[in-house]
Amino acid sequence: MLNKSSAKKKIDLVFIHEICELLIDSKNIRESVAQVIKILSEYFGFLKCVLTIVNKHNGRIFIEEAYGLTPDEMKRGVYKIGEGITGKVVKTGAMILLKNIADEPQFLDKTRSRSDTDKEKTAFLCMPIKHNLEVIGTLSVDLDNNNENALEYTVIFLKIITSVISQSVRVYQLRYEENELLKEENERLTDMLKEQFHPKNIIGKSGPMQQLYNMIFKVAESRTTVLILGESGVGKELVANAIHFGSERSTRPFIKFNCAALPPSLVESELFGHEKGAFTGANALRTGKFEAADTGTIFLDEIGELEPTIQSKLLRVIQEKEIDRIGGDKPVRVDIRIISATNKNLEELAKSGRFREDLFYRLNVFPLFVPPLRERKTDIMLLADHFIEIFNSANKKNIRRISTPAINMMMSYHWPGNVRELENCIERAVLLSEDDVIHGYHLPPSLQSAQYTSTGDTGELGKKLDTIEYEMIIEALKQSGGCEYKAASQLGLTTRQLGLRLKKFSITLGDYKFSRRYRNSDMHSKA
Repeated sequence: MLNKSSAKKKIDLVFIHEICELLIDSKNIRESVAQVIKILSEYFGFLKCVLTIVNKHNGRIFIEEAYGLTPDEMKRGVYKIGEGITGKVVKTGAMILLKNIADEPQFLDKTRSRSDTDKEKTAFLCMPIKHNLEVIGTLSVDLDNNNENALEYTVIFLKIITSVISQSVRVYQLRYEENELLKEENERLTDMLKEQFHPKNIIGKSGPMQQLYNMIFKVAESRTTVLILGESGVGKELVANAIHFGSERSTRPFIKFNCAALPPSLVESELFGHEKGAFTGANALRTGKFEAADTGTIFLDEIGELEPTIQSKLLRVIQEKEIDRIGGDKPVRVDIRIISATNKNLEELAKSGRFREDLFYRLNVFPLFVPPLRERKTDIMLLADHFIEIFNSANKKNIRRISTPAINMMMSYHWPGNVRELENCIERAVLLSEDDVIHGYHLPPSLQSAQYTSTGDTGELGKKLDTIEYEMIIEALKQSGGCEYKAASQLGLTTRQLGLRLKKFSITLGDYKFSRRYRNSDMHSKA
C-alpha cells in the first residue's frame, strides 16, 4: 500500500503513459487489459482488482479479468444490473466507495473470496467504465482501509485509469457481443439442422424421443456404422431415413434391404450380386444391393436373420470395403455407410454363437434405441391425430375428434405392436366411424378391456356390447351436464335403469356436473 508521501505526490504520468502504450501497441486486447489489471494491483498494492463487463444481451454483469481471485471465484461473480454494489454502479453510473465492507449490507461478496476478518479491514472502491456516457463495465479494487490519504489518491487515479482503458474495454465488449451473436446464430442453425434431421413422419415430443432426435443429430453427419435397436413397429426404418437424409450422403443412393424377406439362398445374390453363369439361371451379370448403394447408404433391416455364411461376407465388406459377387474372381470396391436394425438381442445371440461376435461389435459402433410406444404415452394422441389426418384424406372422411372413452382405452393399452399397431387401429376406426367421431367401440376388441368397462370376463361379444353401452352413457351425461333424468330420457331409459348401469360401470354423476353449471351460466350471460 502507498505510504503518506507517495499518496500526496502528483499522479505518476510516466506510469499512465506506459499503460496507454501497452493498450495501443497490443495486438491482443484481452491480454493487454489483463496485464493492466496485474500492473495496477502490484504497483499500488491492491488486495484485489476486478474488471467487469456488462452483457447487454442478457443484462448480466460478469467478471472478465481479475487480480487476487481464483477462476472459480470469478465464475461466481455474476450480477444483475442494480444488484449489489457493482450492479448499483452500473445502474447509476456513479462510483461507490465503502470504507469498511463489513458494515455495508449491500456488499454481497458473491465471489466468496473474503473472510470476515478481511472484511473488517478492507475498503472497496467500484468505479464505472463509460463509453459515450453509457456504462459498459466497472473497475473495482480492495485496499487497506487504514490509510485515508491512499483512498483519496486511489479515487483520483482510478478515474483516470477507467478513462484510459474505456476504449479498450469497449473494443473487447464489441468482440464479446459479436461472439454472442455468432453463438446465437450457430445455435439457430443447429436447431434448423436438428429439424432437418427430424422428418415430419417421425412423430413425438416426449423425453425419450427428444433424446433420440439428439442422438440422430449427433451421428448423422459422421460416417459411423449405426445399429438401430427396438421392438417391431417402433419405426426403425424412419430413424434410418433421418440419419441418411441428414448426412453428407443425402443426395446419394439410399438402399433398403430386409434380411428376413427372402430365403437364405437368395439373400446372398441380392446383396452381393452375381456374375453371368455363376449358377443355373444366372443369364446375365447382376449387381447387388451393396453396389447399388455405392457412395451412399445401405439399410439392413432384421440383421439378426442373416445366415452365418453371409455374416462372414458382410464382415469383410465392413473391414475391407470390398464385395465379392457370386462367381466373381475380382473384388469390387464399394464406399458405403451401413445402417442396420434389429428387434433381437444381438449381444445374446453372439454369446450363444448364433451371430458372429466380431460382426456384432463392428455393427454396434453407435447403437440407437427407439423406445416402444408404452414408454412414451404422451405421444399417443399426437400419433393418433397424425394418422387420422392421413386416413381422412385417403378415405374421404372427416373425423373431427376421438371420444373420451376411446382416449382412455388408447392411453391404458400397452401397445405390443407399437406405432404400427396404433396406425392400424386408427385406420380401422376411421373406416367404421359414421358420425365423424372415433368411439371406443370402433377400436379393436384388444383395446376394449375390462379395465374400462368394469364388467370382468364376459367374452368378446359381451365386451363389445358393454363398451358401446358405456360410451353412450358417458356421451349422454356430458350432453346433459350430469343430469340423470335428461341422460336417461336421451337414452330411452328410466332413471332407475340408468342408475343400475351407472353402478355397473362405476360412473359418478358428479364428474359431469360442471358442464351443466357452465352451460347454465353461459345461457344466463347470453340472456
